[in-house]
Amino acid sequence: MTPADPAPGSARRRVPRRWRFLGRRLGFYLAAAWSAITLNFVLPRLMPGDPAAAIIEQLQSAGGQQVDVQTLEAIQRLFGNPDANLWQQYWEYLGQLATFDLGTSITYFPTPVADLVWQGLPWTMLLVGTTTVLGFLLGTGLGMVAGWRAGSRFDTLVSPLTIFVSAIPYFWMALLGLWVFSFLLGWFPLSGGYDPDLPVGFNGPFLLSVLHYGAMPAATIVFSAFGGWLLGMRNMTVTTVREDYVLLAQAKGLSPRRVLLRYAARNAMLPNLTGFAMALGGVVGGALLTEIVFSYPGIGYLMYAALRQRDYPVMQAVFFLTTMTVLLANLIADSVYALLDPRIREEG
Repeated sequence: MTPADPAPGSARRRVPRRWRFLGRRLGFYLAAAWSAITLNFVLPRLMPGDPAAAIIEQLQSAGGQQVDVQTLEAIQRLFGNPDANLWQQYWEYLGQLATFDLGTSITYFPTPVADLVWQGLPWTMLLVGTTTVLGFLLGTGLGMVAGWRAGSRFDTLVSPLTIFVSAIPYFWMALLGLWVFSFLLGWFPLSGGYDPDLPVGFNGPFLLSVLHYGAMPAATIVFSAFGGWLLGMRNMTVTTVREDYVLLAQAKGLSPRRVLLRYAARNAMLPNLTGFAMALGGVVGGALLTEIVFSYPGIGYLMYAALRQRDYPVMQAVFFLTTMTVLLANLIADSVYALLDPRIREEG
């Protein structure tokens, strides 16, 4: 054994590049999550007003009586224990998050914020989650075909039309659809998530009512979103089909479908996957404008109501959930990158 040779067992095992990449990204997202949690703690304490004072005012206006000292102290402790120092409040806040205690709503006192969130979350997940997946699949599929057949009749028709649709303001499209299909034609309800005269439950009439009320908001989101997926996938496919590995696959005599799906589209959709992950992360936050226009009972409408009524605990909870889901979705996207991109899978 020469002096230059390492001793047996002393050579450090080389870690695959993808694991190093994911380790770095995980560290970044953990730091980002801590920053978001801390910011979520600090911002409400910098805002004007006192939640406890607002609750006391509501109680006094409702009952017409003065609130005793014990009740006042209990309400103050409920909304952050202002007599404690900032560090103590911060640790109590972290403990509440660990048990998913999001506090108490000011507007709907004494209803816990978690109850309000769980009431609106299924509606948002149903509407925004479904439409996000549909918009991604529709836009990515059409963009893949348009990019593969760049310059064809399909491409010259779809691409300019998509650019025109994408230029229409999102809220304007929702208002236009509401005016035409709900107000003039009367095909769909003007607002709400279901028929209030029906009992809530997993039965045929109620589910049909949910589909009827959600059709217009869903169509608005899909129509507004698929254009961005289409243009991004089309441009990336046009670039990818000129790469050497795609030309080599074609020179080998592989079928056009296999070349498109296995070589060109697989790499062209990587940017779209990142955008899709971010869109999924935004599902929890809801489609704010759509839910406001259609008065749809989701997280977005809950956030809008909280902003109007200065319900800080609700705003704080929605911000926290939205931030955490966006970070988690991006971490998943990075993991998919590591699996699909051969440059990351290489050992180094």
